[in-house]
Amino acid sequence: FPDRDALDREVVCSVMDRTAEAAEQALAETGDAFEALSRFVHAAADERISALCPMVSSTFDQHHPDLEAARHRVEHLVEEIMGRAEAAGQLRADVGVGDLMIAAAQLSRPPAGTGCVLHDRFVHRHLQLFLDGLRAPARSDLPGAAMTMEDLRQA
Repeated sequence: FPDRDALDREVVCSVMDRTAEAAEQALAETGDAFEALSRFVHAAADERISALCPMVSSTFDQHHPDLEAARHRVEHLVEEIMGRAEAAGQLRADVGVGDLMIAAAQLSRPPAGTGCVLHDRFVHRHLQLFLDGLRAPARSDLPGAAMTMEDLRQA
């Protein structure tokens, strides 16, 4: 790689590509829309999407064509997965793509000062607790508005 930015960009694009492939596989392999959503979230955690947050907020060009293409692909697939689950009446209507991606990233990252080994034992349990809360019908009203991908990009 010619420089650190090129390396970081390649890592981010590679993880996003594998995450997109997991989304495509989840869509193709299950007839149950919420199961596809669940499979995607767990696969994204396995890809360590939470590690992308500091990398994407670093100094490299966030509008590089490779990064834009990878980001667009993932966003489109997540919107499709969530749209199917909502259309099937399985996903609460007050959840946005940004909500899903932020929560999955936060829940798949170990808390500061803790070991990754302990966290790895529980990450899928915690993600499943979150996913169960996304199921329709909603048990409560969520405060504020659903977070979109545009909100996430501007954060």
